[in-house]
Amino acid sequence: MSYRTHVPKAVSTWLFIVAGFICLMILIGGATRLTDSGLSITEWKPISGAIPPITAQDWAEEFDLYRETTEYQEQNRGMSLEEFQFIFWWEWGHRQLGRLIGLVFAVPMLFFWLRGDLTARLKPRLLGLFALGGLQGAIGWWMVASGLVDRLDVSQYRLATHLGMAFVLLGATIWTALDARYGAPPVRSGRMTRWFLFIWGMIFLQIIMGAFVAGLDAGRIYNTWPLMNGQLIPEGYLAGHSFFVAIFESHAAVQLQHRWMAYVLVVLVAVTAFRLYREPRVSLKPFMIILPALTLLQVVLGIITLLAIAPLGLSLIHQGGAVLLFLAAGVGTWIARRSA
Repeated sequence: MSYRTHVPKAVSTWLFIVAGFICLMILIGGATRLTDSGLSITEWKPISGAIPPITAQDWAEEFDLYRETTEYQEQNRGMSLEEFQFIFWWEWGHRQLGRLIGLVFAVPMLFFWLRGDLTARLKPRLLGLFALGGLQGAIGWWMVASGLVDRLDVSQYRLATHLGMAFVLLGATIWTALDARYGAPPVRSGRMTRWFLFIWGMIFLQIIMGAFVAGLDAGRIYNTWPLMNGQLIPEGYLAGHSFFVAIFESHAAVQLQHRWMAYVLVVLVAVTAFRLYREPRVSLKPFMIILPALTLLQVVLGIITLLAIAPLGLSLIHQGGAVLLFLAAGVGTWIARRSA
C-alpha cells in the first residue's frame, strides 16, 4: 500500500477559503453583538432553524418568544415587529453563516478524502477542525442561553469563550492550510519561533480582553483619551468588587486593561521589529514592517472608536483590524517555525 506524501494545491485553497468565511463570521458576530441582536432567536434548532419565519403567524410566534426574555421586558418593551425583524435577521444571518461554513468545510473534505488527496498527517487535523467547528456552534448557543433569563445581555465570560474559539479555529485553519500548501515543517524550529508564538499569544489575549469590553458595553463609557475622564485609574475601577472580580466585571477595569494591553503590545512589537532588523533570514524581514504597521493602525482605530462612543461601523473596522493582526502574527509564527 502506498501513502500520499504531498497534497494537491486545491486542498490548501479550500482551507484558505474556509478561513475567509471564519473571518466574515467573526465580523458578523461582532455586528450581532453591537446591534443587540443575539437574543432575538430564543431556541436552538440546528437544522430546522435554517428556515426563517415566512408567514405573519410565524413572525408573531417568534416575536412572542422574544417578548418572554428579560431583554425585551426591561429594555425593549414596546418594540415594533419591524424593529424585532431587524435584530432577528442579524442573528439568523449569523447562525446561517455558521451552517454554511459547516457545509463549505465538510463537503470538500469528504470529496478530497474519498479521492485520496489527503495525507495521513492531514486527516486527523481536518477531523479535529470539524469537531471544533461543531463545538463552536454549541458554545454559541450556550452563550445565547445565558442571556435569556435574568440578564439584559449574554454573559461576558461566555462571549469571550465564543470569540476566543472563533480565533482558535481561524488560527488552526490558516496553519493547516499553510502546511497543506507547503508541506510539513522541519524537525528543528527557527530561533524566533518562541518569540513569535509569545507575540501571537499576547495578541490573542488582547482580543479576549476586547471581548470583555464588548460584553459589558464598556466602550461606551470613559470616552476620553489618553486619560479616563481625567484620571489614569478611574475611581470606578473596582466598582464595589474585589480586585479579582473587578478585572472581569467592572466596566472601568476591563476598558483600562484593554487600553494598557494595547500599549504593552506596541512595545513588544517594537522589540520584535528590532530583533527582525538584526535577523539574517530574509523570510521574516517583511514582518519588521507588517506587525508594527498593523499594531499602530489597530491602536489608532481603537482610540478613534472610543472617542466616537463605539459606533457600529468603526467598531467593526476595529474588529477587522484585530483579525488582520492575529493572522499576520500567526503567519509570522508559522514561517519562524520553519526557518532553521
